[in-house]
Amino acid sequence: MQKGLIMLQIFFVTFKGILRDRVFRGIMMAGVLFPLIPSISSLSMRQVTELSISLSLSLLSFTLLLLSIFLGGTSLWKDIERRYTFSVLSLPLTRASFLVGKFFGIAAFIVLTTAILGLIASAVIWSSAGVYPSLRPFVWTNIVLAFFFCSLKYILVIAVSFLISAVSTSFFLPIFGTISLFIVGSATQEVYDYLHSSTVLTVSPFVKNIANTLYYLLPNFSAFDFEVNAVYGISPSLSGMIWICVYFVIYTAVMLALSAVIFSRREMQ
Repeated sequence: MQKGLIMLQIFFVTFKGILRDRVFRGIMMAGVLFPLIPSISSLSMRQVTELSISLSLSLLSFTLLLLSIFLGGTSLWKDIERRYTFSVLSLPLTRASFLVGKFFGIAAFIVLTTAILGLIASAVIWSSAGVYPSLRPFVWTNIVLAFFFCSLKYILVIAVSFLISAVSTSFFLPIFGTISLFIVGSATQEVYDYLHSSTVLTVSPFVKNIANTLYYLLPNFSAFDFEVNAVYGISPSLSGMIWICVYFVIYTAVMLALSAVIFSRREMQ
């Protein structure tokens, strides 16, 4: 019971610390760019609303990417460098509980950011649709789903960055390692589809086996992209969404479990 209360305190301390950090307030200022989207979208004479949805989702995604990389990649490093970890771990709390508490604190901030920027983006989309009515009606449910799965994607990015942070003692490796894995993980689905398509003439079995291995081992971030459904009003598959949520829970749990094991065995200096 006491361990649970301490872990809950770490959750709130992490969450409040992010809110007080000036750097991340600056990143959140990306919200001031949303009102500019209707003006930029008006340059497209035929698809103003569609472009507004696409730009809103892209700006939201970029903001969450910055937050997840810097928060997930530097959180553990900062606590260790500031000796905050040593004082906390002197309490009746395991390292795994400490790590999980920090993870959920950052994840909650990502969810809050998505909600705030999502509301701003929705107002922008509604404004664009009112001034420039679209011939193709858009579906608000699809837009909300795109926001939701966007937040899941970047919570998964945080889980990946925590694993790298648990291994690394450097400030730069978690950040650049997370960026690299995000780029690769965003392209694995396209590479897999290409190698298994009928248009491929000759591919070495060795190359195909490596591609298949990476496809199943690395996180598939492209699975969380629902921009096409939001822009063109295409109804997503219910079973597909359920499987994506299951994939998110399992992969995040595995990343946190590995992070906890490595962090528990790590020597603190």
